[in-house]
Amino acid sequence: MKRLSTYLWEYKLPYLVAVASLLIAVTLDMLSPRLMAHVVDDVIVGGDLSELKYLLLGFLGVGVGRCIFQYVKEYTFDKNGVRISGNMRRDLFRHIQGLSADFFDRTNTGELMARVKEDIDRIWDALGYVSMLLIEVAYHTCIILTCMYLLNWKLALIPTAAMLLCGAVAVIMERRLGTVYEEISEENAVLNTVAEENLAGVRTVKAFAREPFEIEKFLSHNKRYYDLNMEQSRVFVRYYPCFTVVRAVLPLLAILAGGKFVLDGEMTLGALTAFVEYSTNIVWPMEMLGWLTNSFSSAVASHKKIQRIYREKPGIVEAKEPLRLEHVRGKICFDHVSFHKADLHEILHDISFTVEAGRTLGIMGATGAGKTSIVQLLQRMYDATDGNIYLDDVNIRELSLEQLRTSIGFVMQDVFLFSDTINENIKLGKKEYISAGTVRRASAQAQASGFIEDMAEDYETVIGERGVGLSGGQKQRISIARALAKHDPVLVLDDSTSALDMETEHLIQQTLKTLEDTTKIIIAHRISAVRHADEIIVLSGGGIAERGTHEELLAKRGLYYETYQSQYGAYTDGDTGAEKGGETNGSQLL
Repeated sequence: MKRLSTYLWEYKLPYLVAVASLLIAVTLDMLSPRLMAHVVDDVIVGGDLSELKYLLLGFLGVGVGRCIFQYVKEYTFDKNGVRISGNMRRDLFRHIQGLSADFFDRTNTGELMARVKEDIDRIWDALGYVSMLLIEVAYHTCIILTCMYLLNWKLALIPTAAMLLCGAVAVIMERRLGTVYEEISEENAVLNTVAEENLAGVRTVKAFAREPFEIEKFLSHNKRYYDLNMEQSRVFVRYYPCFTVVRAVLPLLAILAGGKFVLDGEMTLGALTAFVEYSTNIVWPMEMLGWLTNSFSSAVASHKKIQRIYREKPGIVEAKEPLRLEHVRGKICFDHVSFHKADLHEILHDISFTVEAGRTLGIMGATGAGKTSIVQLLQRMYDATDGNIYLDDVNIRELSLEQLRTSIGFVMQDVFLFSDTINENIKLGKKEYISAGTVRRASAQAQASGFIEDMAEDYETVIGERGVGLSGGQKQRISIARALAKHDPVLVLDDSTSALDMETEHLIQQTLKTLEDTTKIIIAHRISAVRHADEIIVLSGGGIAERGTHEELLAKRGLYYETYQSQYGAYTDGDTGAEKGGETNGSQLL
C-alpha cells in the first residue's frame, strides 16, 4: 500500500504554494494591529494627520493581499485534498478488486462501502480544510505570540498561560474522542451493511412480510449509532466551554493588566490597543483546536480502517513470470483435486477427470455436493488444497489469471445483471471486441432475442439493478447470451437453465451441440441438461460417486438412476420397465 506521505509527496509543489500563501496571508493579518497602534499613537494621540493616508493605504494593501493569498491558499489546499482523496479511493478500490474470493466471503459489502466512501471523505477533509487550518493555527499562534512578546513580554504571559491550558484540554479531548470515533466508524459500517442487505432484498422482505422485523433491526443499529454520536457530543460539550471562557476572559485581563502598564508608562496606548486586538485574534485558534482535534481524530480512525484492508493480501497470486498460451484449445484436467476452506470441512475429495477440447462434461449431485466449487477452482477463485488442475496440459497456477479467466465463459447459478442496457450486459468483459451483430446472434442462440426485441428500446433498454423487472428465465437467457457472445474456448453453465421451460431448455441444448470447438462443463440438477454430455460425473459427499454416459449410468441403477426416476418415473413403464423407459419414453422427453 502507498503511505499517506507518498500521496502528499506527489503534490509537494502545490502544497508548498498553498503553505507559502497561507504564511503570507497570516503575516499580513498580523500587520493590521501594528498599523492600528500607529493610528492611535501617531494620529489620535500625537495629532499627526499626515501619517493617516499612508496608514490607510497600508490597511488597503493588507486587505487586498489577504484576499489574494487567502484565495490561493484555500483553493490549492482544497484541490490537493480532492486529488489525493481521488487517488486514494482509486487505489483502495483497485486493491479490493485484487483480493481473492475468500476476503469477500468474510467481509460485508456495507463495510467496504463505508471504507471507500465515508472513510476516504474524512481523510479528504483532513488533507484539505483541516490540514490547512492546523498549519494556520500553528503559524498564527507562533507569530501572534511573537508580536505580543515584542509589545510587552510581561503582559504576554497571560495569553501564553491561557493557550497552554487550552492545549492541554484539546489533547485530553482528542484522546477521549479517538476511542469514540473508532466505535462510530465500526457501527457506521454495520449500519451500511444492514441497509444495503435490506434494500437489495426488499422483494424477499415484502414477500415474507418481514418489514416490521427489518425495521426493528435497522432501528436497533441506528439507535447504537445515535448513542455513539451523542457520546461524542457529550465529550465535545464537556470540554468545549473551556475555550469559550478563555475567549471571553482573555481580552478583559489584557485590558486590566495592560491599562496598569500604560498608566505606569511601560507601554503606549497604541501598543495596548494592538495587544488587545491580538488577544482577541488569538482566541479563534483556541476554539478551533477542539473542532480540529475532533475532525483529525475522525480522519486518523478512518485511516486505520483503510490500512486494515491494505494489510489483506490476495490468497490467489500469479506466478512471478506467468505463462501465456498462444492458443487455448480448452482441454481440462483435474488430477486428484481436494479442497476445503479454512473454516469448513472438506468440500471436495480426490476429484479426477479429463475433458478433451470440444467435448462436454456433465456434473450432477445433490445441493452442497461441491459442483460449483469445481468451477471456482477451475477459475482460480480459490486454489485446490491438494492435487492439480490443468488447462491444455499446463498447471493453471502457472498461467496468467487474466488469460485463464477470460478463456472461460461462465453462466452463473446466481445471475447478476448490472443496471445498464441489455447490450452492455451482454458485452460484459469484452465490450471493445463484441459487435452489435454478435450480440444479436448470441441472443438468438440463447432464445433471448424474442423478448428483448419486444421491448421499447430492444437492446438499448436499461434494466434495473440486478435485472429487476425481468423474470428469472429472462435473466438466465441474457446471462447465457453474454457467455455465448464471448466465444471462449471453455463454456461453463452452472444450473443456468433451472428457470427455463423444457422447450426453451431443449432449444438451448441444440445450440450447445453446435459449439463443436468449445469445451463445455454443464452443472445441473435436471437430467435433461446433461443427457447428451460425453461424460457425466455424479458427486456425493464431495467425491465422485458415479461416472459414465447417460445410458451407462442408467444401467448402474445408482444415484443417477434414482434422480432420473424422481424426474421422469411417471413416464416409464413401471419398475421393470424403468430402464426401457429411459431409452424410449423418457428419451423423447429429453
